Amino acid sequence: MLAMEPVPPLEVLMSTPAPEGFSHPQPRPRLSVEELLAAKNTQPIRSLDDLAADTFESDKELEEFLAFTYAERHRDAA
Repeated sequence: MLAMEPVPPLEVLMSTPAPEGFSHPQPRPRLSVEELLAAKNTQPIRSLDDLAADTFESDKELEEFLAFTYAERHRDAA
């Protein structure tokens, strides 16, 4: 005959009731991509010039950023 170990009793978790006046947030209506874009008044990109930005004030600043980015990406590679 097999010896069986006793099974511990199951633990039952109970939640507390929500505080008075609490209500769950209502789900937002699902919007299409077109509706989301219209809500933000976005315009389509017509050329690369639309994406141009003067992020760096000088070529030196850009080079420093690129050097920093390269170093960070390869820091843990060794």
